[in-house]
Amino acid sequence: MQGTTTTPVKVTVTGAGGNIAYSLLWRIASGDVFGSDRPVDLTLLEYAGKTGKTEGVAMELADSALPLVTNLTVTDDQKAGFDGVNAAFLVGAKPRGKGETRADMLASNGEIFVRQGRAINEVAADDVRVLVVGNPANTNAYIAAKSAPDIPAERFNALMRLDHNRGLSMLAEHLGVLPSALDGFVVWGNHAETQFLDIEFLRMRGRRVTDLVDRDWYLNEFIPRVAQRGSEIIEVRGRSSAASAASAAVDHMRDWVHGSGGRWVTVAQPSHGDYGVDEGLVFGFPTTAINGRQSIVPSLDLSDFQRQRIEANIVALREEAAAADALLG
Repeated sequence: MQGTTTTPVKVTVTGAGGNIAYSLLWRIASGDVFGSDRPVDLTLLEYAGKTGKTEGVAMELADSALPLVTNLTVTDDQKAGFDGVNAAFLVGAKPRGKGETRADMLASNGEIFVRQGRAINEVAADDVRVLVVGNPANTNAYIAAKSAPDIPAERFNALMRLDHNRGLSMLAEHLGVLPSALDGFVVWGNHAETQFLDIEFLRMRGRRVTDLVDRDWYLNEFIPRVAQRGSEIIEVRGRSSAASAASAAVDHMRDWVHGSGGRWVTVAQPSHGDYGVDEGLVFGFPTTAINGRQSIVPSLDLSDFQRQRIEANIVALREEAAAADALLG
């Protein structure tokens, strides 16, 4: 999926009739992910018998006369939906119902991501990249990767770029600069309230950001507000943050394919034991990407405070993985 080519990249988006996909699909089809010169063969995959709304989305995409779209397919067949796919955005997931816990949501989604992982394992292209957006994203990615044993686990990521982007935006606003002036930010762990927004390595034009922000603001205002930003947007707008989630998914896959330009980005990916994280847990790490390959930033010197916050995420994801393993059998 590198370089200029006339060969279309095959892209599948699940939950394609939903709000996140509605913002995501036009960005993919316009070249924002794979490049303005890369044609796209686009598949919109839905649950069995749920393609009605998605057919309407496909009609709008067709009516947009987007020059990069070489083929547009709507299906509820898993194997057909992932056949030869190079990049999959797993957006569709069952949301948490009233009174349900995170564990309930995990159980509801387990079967979905088992089926998708198995189908990807069987029919996807050798270079497939899978980005899980549907929550609980980290553990859904864990389930999908476990269900695709013939595909390298690192081909399965979960979306934490939204947390990363939210954090950078709030920090930039607080410091009176553009987000592009900041580098070295990371959100460790889980896309959940335990997530650890770490500014210890963050620099603003070479200056340590820890020297520029009040510690009390960082701990008691910044970290909680980013973790609860989704709820804040629902309270203000009356709907979830679909457009910013789609934009984060674009950022994530674009950097995975084309590189991050040396900048740190947060990528939730399977651990190989990095920083004491259990092998296999899909965990948010500081990451750089070059030539289509992601690398966790190595050998960072962590304080006791950082290690404690990271450990809280390890414990939470370990518990979710144990529940997932029970579902996997």
